[in-house]
Amino acid sequence: MNDSLMKKNIYRIENFVKSQGLLFVLVVLFVGASLRYDVFRTVSNFTNILNQSSLIGILAIGMTFVILTEGIDLSVGSVTALSGVVAANLSHSIFLSIFISMLTGLILGLINGFVVAKSKIEPFIATLAMMMAARGLAFIATGNVSIRVQKLQPAFRALSRGYVLGVIPTSVIIFLIIFLIALLISKNTSFGRSVYAVGGNENASIMMGIKVDRVKIFVYAISGLLAGLVGALLASRLGTGQPEAAEGWELTAIAVTVIGGTKLSGGEGKFTGTLMGVLIIGIITNIMNLQGNLNSWWQNIIRGLILLVVIITQSRGKKRRK
Repeated sequence: MNDSLMKKNIYRIENFVKSQGLLFVLVVLFVGASLRYDVFRTVSNFTNILNQSSLIGILAIGMTFVILTEGIDLSVGSVTALSGVVAANLSHSIFLSIFISMLTGLILGLINGFVVAKSKIEPFIATLAMMMAARGLAFIATGNVSIRVQKLQPAFRALSRGYVLGVIPTSVIIFLIIFLIALLISKNTSFGRSVYAVGGNENASIMMGIKVDRVKIFVYAISGLLAGLVGALLASRLGTGQPEAAEGWELTAIAVTVIGGTKLSGGEGKFTGTLMGVLIIGIITNIMNLQGNLNSWWQNIIRGLILLVVIITQSRGKKRRK
């Protein structure tokens, strides 16, 4: 009887952590930071948190699609850098720069998808190769020199530096729109259901008639497309296309996605969780910046520790269910 009661309590705790754990962490961080730093409660600081987190958030949405299929995309940081270089070169036309940079990301994402789906190469290896190749192309295309955005193009500069209604950064609006689209796709389309099915059990998905290879190609294409968009936004924000830009962003996007509850084993996760993961990492980074006397490397240490705790928790939960 005691064992049965204990198992029920453990099950209830796990359900609470799954449904409310992220919200609880957000509330604790918010209250703690508000009590410790007066400036944290200001509108300008909230705007800054959202603005600084928006680009990683867009990458994390693409990463969520990939990880839900039990994949991984290590190339998004390099694809962002290459797309940013392309966008900076074409900054004389805002529409052309955005279109070509997103097309660049889409093509590289499709290559990742075809290699993973058709060649049956492990996603880690396939996207690691693309990570190195895309970064190399960025350096070759620029000669290891940053490409300046043309000063006479205010529309392109406003792409990531502008504000809607004078309050909300443009990049935050773009991030929220992409988040809502991803949420609708995951809940209301056959493709969204197929993504979860493929990650949950690939063999069963094949027996159900799901075109598994097509789903895998599409999720990597989405990840590449969003990385291309982030490249254009980053070039707009920095005022240059830098071949060394977005280094390590792929790891942050993975961390945000996993902290948000998406399991590396695939088939389980929510885009709302990814949004909360973005906010959690954004607030932690902001707290460390407000503290002022902490080395920036502590941000990576804390992200790593949080990620490790989440992965251990996921692993223990999986073993208990088995």
